[in-house]
Amino acid sequence: MKRTELLIAALTMLVAACATQGTMKLERILLVEGGEVRPGSDLEVIERGAVVIRGDRIAWVGPVAEVPEWGRSGEVIDASEMIVLPGLVDAHAHVAGLGAALDSVDLVGTTSYEEVIRRIAAATSDVPAGEWILGRGWDQNDWPVQQFPTARPLDAAVGDHPVWVRRIDGHAALASSAAMRAARITASSPDPEGGRIERDAAGNPTGVFVDAAMDLIDRIIPPPSRTVRRQRILDAARLIAAHGLTAVHDAGVDQDTIQLMRELIDAGELPIRVYVMLQDDDELLSSWFERGPLVDYGDQLTVRAVKLYADGALGSRGAALIEPYADDPGNRGLMVSSGEHLERRAKAALAAGFQVGAHAIGDRGVRTVLDAFEAARVTPAHRFRIEHLQVVAPSDFARVARMGVIGSVQPTHATSDMPWAEARLASERVKGAYAWRTVLDAGGRLALGSDFPVEEVSPLLGIHAAVTRQDLDGHPPGGWFPDQRLSVREAIRGFTLDAAYAAFEEERRGSIEEGKFADLTILQADGRAPAPRQISSSRVRYTIVNGRVVHRGE
Repeated sequence: MKRTELLIAALTMLVAACATQGTMKLERILLVEGGEVRPGSDLEVIERGAVVIRGDRIAWVGPVAEVPEWGRSGEVIDASEMIVLPGLVDAHAHVAGLGAALDSVDLVGTTSYEEVIRRIAAATSDVPAGEWILGRGWDQNDWPVQQFPTARPLDAAVGDHPVWVRRIDGHAALASSAAMRAARITASSPDPEGGRIERDAAGNPTGVFVDAAMDLIDRIIPPPSRTVRRQRILDAARLIAAHGLTAVHDAGVDQDTIQLMRELIDAGELPIRVYVMLQDDDELLSSWFERGPLVDYGDQLTVRAVKLYADGALGSRGAALIEPYADDPGNRGLMVSSGEHLERRAKAALAAGFQVGAHAIGDRGVRTVLDAFEAARVTPAHRFRIEHLQVVAPSDFARVARMGVIGSVQPTHATSDMPWAEARLASERVKGAYAWRTVLDAGGRLALGSDFPVEEVSPLLGIHAAVTRQDLDGHPPGGWFPDQRLSVREAIRGFTLDAAYAAFEEERRGSIEEGKFADLTILQADGRAPAPRQISSSRVRYTIVNGRVVHRGE
């Protein structure tokens, strides 16, 4: 090589080295020190620990006394008397649904139909006549008379306003008479496949539509503008971060929502990560199966799963059961999709490199999904999921484990449903419901979530429900079927490393280890609470995503 060429090569190497050194100096350094660090892997809890973040990665973890000098060169968070966790992840939720719920009439916690009507009537006071009123959150199981509501009392309070308010689980909704007229629903309207129109003795619609029947009303409601949808997603994401969540598995997403999330990421506005399950739509899936998965767009968005529906929900008696409901003889619930459809979608997803998360709540729904997965030759490597997995026939627990199907469950569903679940299922069948310990003992794996806005956003409530199987008042004493409780370690793992595994991300996220993305949830611990409840009674002080503080609590 000529002398000139050697000189140029040497200068090139020197410039590259300087550039690298300069980059290292410019990288953000964030030190979190003094707290109880729970790495979330096989490492033990570090009582007075520290985490050093360089840029968007975890660069060092260990005791405070051993923090390297370079780790003290940037911002410092004093985490004394705090708990430092891997970034909490909700493995099943609905971001756009939460945004819409924040922008509609809140009916959560209503204790009677009269209270529901009062809230709706108050919301119509300054709304022009004829405009739609939307809401969500009622649950007839919390009322003195545990029966579905009817439109007539609502009509008297809202007049000509078309009203459409969803039940808490999103699997049934109540329409006013004006809404039914707009949709041209009459006594002669047939029940759609996978749905049911509730009727009186004369066959007239009462106002409640279950599962697929809700589409009869949904399709005529004027859609919100793109600007409104964008703001709803942003409002929801900020609330999610404020509750300590760094990521969400968003179950059942359309293309417009994906595009809005990408725009928010491009603008640097989205504070959380999102793992998308595409909704079950022919055109949408055909497009994505052709192009293949999208992984870590902007280090925040992944699209590589499909959300399918097998059945409805237990609270509205739409969950598909092998035997009839104990409190509704003759009713075995609703299959929203056939086994053939589930099998066909599973095979297509496998061929295109996509995971499937199938909603199945009743034991017949769960069995139908397992049959479809088995026919599609699903293996543990595919990490297919059953979302909710609420009621399982005894012989099917082993099938779940053998096929490597992940149970994506929501602990607060158990504590919300426990006042009436046994009435639905009877004493023997209820033993296979919300049976998390049985899944683990069979060799299965759980990822934990909330299903918000069906339940509240806070993952701390999910940890509390998983560990105690009690409501926040400590009822029932000892817990509801306490043999199914999880340990604190197992519950945290379900919201961290196992949730990451359910999204093929355990090598990059889910625990506090060097080289992984710097996602942390930092809690102000309540030292007065009993040990199992200490985390659930804590407050979120910091939420950190990609090494950046996206929420600071008081």
